Amino acid sequence: MSVRLYVGNLPKEIIEKDALQTLFADEANTISTKVIKDRKTGKCRGFAFVTVPTDESADEFIANFNGQFFMESELKIEKALPREKTKGKDEEGGQEEETVAKVVTPPTTAEKRQKTKRNPKKPGATTNQASVSSDSVQPDPRWAADLAKLKEMLLAVNN
Repeated sequence: MSVRLYVGNLPKEIIEKDALQTLFADEANTISTKVIKDRKTGKCRGFAFVTVPTDESADEFIANFNGQFFMESELKIEKALPREKTKGKDEEGGQEEETVAKVVTPPTTAEKRQKTKRNPKKPGATTNQASVSSDSVQPDPRWAADLAKLKEMLLAVNN
């Protein structure tokens, strides 16, 4: 099973895949290299990925090339974290996320009337009834303990 390696600390200049493969000349026939570029400028975003065939060769690759200099930058090589789920890639090597839109049905007129009511303090202003309801409002967690104490004191005074 192939292993992806993260190659970081690359200079943020225009770097070609071949230049990086030249550095890894000893392993060039068993690896694949992908330089991640900025979509607008075409310059390197500061990192690349190298795919090696096995876990043992990944450890050997890290031992051989981690800390080597490339264009006056010391490379940082480690095993890459698993990819997040994305759909599609752009042509320059960066990842382009495809978002899936939720279908939301618009509220009916009755639901609109039920959700909003006029605020008597400001003419023409509306408030969301759900946010006014004391059941749905959650206190700021930083003050929740103090608020609970105040509620207990208020209940003790009223009873």
